[in-house]
Amino acid sequence: MSEVIEGRRARGGGAARRAERTAVSFETAKFITRNIPNFEVLNEEALQIIEYNAETVLEEIGVNFVENPAALDRWRAAGADVKGERVHIPRGLARKLCSTAPASFTQHARNPGRNVEIGGRNLVLAPVYGPPFVRDAEGGRRYATIEDFRNFVKLGYMSKWLHHSGGTVCEPTDVPVNKRHLDMLLAHMTLSDKPYMGSVTEPSRAADSVAMSKILFGDDFVDQNTVMTSLININSPLTFDGIMMGALEVYAAANQAAIISPFIVGGAMAPVTVAGTLTQVLAEVLAGVAYSQLVRAGAPVIAGAFVTSIDMNSGAPTFGTPEAAHITWGAGQLVRRLGLPYRSAGSFCGSKLPDAQAAYETANSLNMGLTAGVNFMLHACGWLEGGLVSSYEKFVMDADQLGTLHGLARGVAVDENAQAMDAIREVGPGGHYLGCAHTQANFKTAFWRTEVLDYKPFETWEEEGGRDTAQLASVRVKKMLADYVPPALDEAKREALDAFVAERKAEMPDAFI
Repeated sequence: MSEVIEGRRARGGGAARRAERTAVSFETAKFITRNIPNFEVLNEEALQIIEYNAETVLEEIGVNFVENPAALDRWRAAGADVKGERVHIPRGLARKLCSTAPASFTQHARNPGRNVEIGGRNLVLAPVYGPPFVRDAEGGRRYATIEDFRNFVKLGYMSKWLHHSGGTVCEPTDVPVNKRHLDMLLAHMTLSDKPYMGSVTEPSRAADSVAMSKILFGDDFVDQNTVMTSLININSPLTFDGIMMGALEVYAAANQAAIISPFIVGGAMAPVTVAGTLTQVLAEVLAGVAYSQLVRAGAPVIAGAFVTSIDMNSGAPTFGTPEAAHITWGAGQLVRRLGLPYRSAGSFCGSKLPDAQAAYETANSLNMGLTAGVNFMLHACGWLEGGLVSSYEKFVMDADQLGTLHGLARGVAVDENAQAMDAIREVGPGGHYLGCAHTQANFKTAFWRTEVLDYKPFETWEEEGGRDTAQLASVRVKKMLADYVPPALDEAKREALDAFVAERKAEMPDAFI
């Protein structure tokens, strides 16, 4: 399930090659390929009802494409009925357009050993995305900075079970809004060699992401391959805004992948019932994916949903609930019937601290994602306080637990070694297996091993300070950051990236709104 991938692969130049030879390798896991079945909560009748109702929504109610005349023109030319900014999509049209999107695709990393396959039976894990605040044991809760951002990229790069560097792992509020995307992309490109996400907060920033990727990978390579994934949120209910669609247009035209994802808070942005929410999710996914294919047929997409509900007393979002699980499972079935990669789930929790509430809700959310057949799991580690906070301690706690998803997905082997008949014969009645040949041959890989949790005897634990999981995680954060060594990068590419960022920043005044 996992393999050792060289962490610092040079791309040219004597200095880079020397750095590669002297750098310390670390173990990182290949993306998950499931050998267990997906959990299916909807029967055929329910699926057909939801699919029919979603087409009814598109045709009779319609969807808004706001502040985007070009999108309206595209829909009109495709045969939709456009009234103002409301697009009514004839039954079957959206599904037909979606059919040109690939069922799976490769996202390339600058280290080819870290490429990921998105779709099919695979699961790619990426870290938290978007929080304006960070929290750590020493500084508490505070606004995120670019230094925090770089630290999270380093932690993601060194985390064994993460396959992807992600995107806005926190929002660096000390950098101008119109320039921070440049610093964030530069961090992903230089501090890690895992795949990364592009900027979506304005179409020109998406264009900058494509331009920087061409510096890193080369123009021809980017033109012919997918090197970025981006998060395109739909303004649920049933609204596609000009900024997000503008970014989608840039990425689709460049053949770069987009996660087209309704933002569902049940009872607020969607109905309170599971079937009603799934109907809206499917309608929004159909419209969004179809539009990407109007921009460029065959452009890679990932369909899915961010799903939560609300506490009807406080209005706060809730996570790890049965209703969210039902929606996540059901949406997976619907997306697979469309033949598309599926995004959902994550390390969701509403807790203010990396405590028992956080652990319960996160475990529920991660496991439902695994069993739902998710192909791309954003927010797989680090999420706290309903997505407002990126937590250092929870990042490494969650990243450690992602190892259990790899183990669960592996399924149960029944080859000769797994049957262990030689061990059973050797030990016989009344013996023990600790010293037998089979145990000695397999003990290094037999069980998942935590790098955070404590399994020591009470006396040892007490002598070492009686530390809880958050305290142990804090120690691990410091060790990982102290041990970090950047992956080798050709100096000419680094200089070109730095020059691009400096030039783009010089072209515009700072803006913080």
